[in-house]
Amino acid sequence: MEPFAFMRANDTASAIKAGSRATTAQQGAEVRFVAGGTTLIDLMKLDVERPAQVVDINHLPLAQVERLPDGGLRIGALVRNADLARHPEVVSGYPVLSEALLSGASGQLRNMATTGGNLLQRTRCVYFRDTHMPCNKRSPGSGCSAREGYNRGLAILGTSEHCIATNPSDMNVALTALEATIVIRGAKGERQVPIADFFLLPGETPERETVMLPGDLITHVLLPAPAPGVRSHYLKLRDRASYEFALASAAVVLGMDGGVISHARVALGGVGTRPWRSPEAEAALQGKPAAATTFAAAAHAAVRDARPQSQNGFKVELARRCLMSALATVAA
Repeated sequence: MEPFAFMRANDTASAIKAGSRATTAQQGAEVRFVAGGTTLIDLMKLDVERPAQVVDINHLPLAQVERLPDGGLRIGALVRNADLARHPEVVSGYPVLSEALLSGASGQLRNMATTGGNLLQRTRCVYFRDTHMPCNKRSPGSGCSAREGYNRGLAILGTSEHCIATNPSDMNVALTALEATIVIRGAKGERQVPIADFFLLPGETPERETVMLPGDLITHVLLPAPAPGVRSHYLKLRDRASYEFALASAAVVLGMDGGVISHARVALGGVGTRPWRSPEAEAALQGKPAAATTFAAAAHAAVRDARPQSQNGFKVELARRCLMSALATVAA
């Protein structure tokens, strides 16, 4: 681990000021905000992350879940995953989010991990975490070792010749299906970014994973009010029952009217370079009967553009079956 400066921020303004100062005054050196530290500290120990300054934001007033006047929710960036998963408003109105959070990591990690940190969770690709191996995400232009190497757990959707790493989060898949909005504060003020625009495809710049700028701080996540009668579910398929990342997962939000699907939102995890919203699957569901044939057509559409690698071709069928099962569960 490289030496770094450490400070504690007591308010949002001072945190953002510290972040902006660290990225300009120190010849481009990076700043990182730390809350639970469940990803950042690991990556610093591996020398993958080498910030010049670490800013502790645990004392910021961002650990509340609040009901909004329009019926939606405002979730503070410092709400711990365990607290969010068990929050009555989430359990009753957004079960897909509660289920996704409870399927992630371990109980101990969920007690520490935060909403904002989970949004910025970085890939578990073994080559990204091994500084002795080429990785375009970690060292732009060095190459992608995974394309010809160990890629069983990596992406089949949204890949490029420069990167095939998956987004590892369960929470982010649920938030994508719920059409969340990310509230970000930075040196130029506050902005709200729909989650569909928050995560970036690797393209030719896999080192850029989100729209976050130096010094930016996530303060809240906004969820729209759940539509009456809409049901949701998260299904995760993995190699073992706990503390394991998804090989394929599905977050489904469905509304039905007389056995016909009137509202459909579908997102996949474990198979995309970002949480993978599938408008193709949604189009195949909208206005169709809630039947096995409809679910099969939607699942086929969801992975139509999959580009599997040498070791993860099984994910195409696994993702199909995962989505069909999740849809059947919600429709039942």
